[in-house]
Amino acid sequence: MKRQKRDRLERAHAQGYRAGVTGRSKEICPYQNLDVRSQWLGGWREAMEDRGTGLYNKGM
Repeated sequence: MKRQKRDRLERAHAQGYRAGVTGRSKEICPYQNLDVRSQWLGGWREAMEDRGTGLYNKGM
């Protein structure tokens, strides 16, 4: 069970990162569960930091 939970959280983080890289709003987070939502938002914030440092073009 722990592996399934970890996989779900990792997937949420990756989806949040992809949303952030493409410049989407954090308001589009599809999750209601606090743990999963936190992972998604963490990925989104990480992507925003990467975009801010110039890792990705803002025009993507």
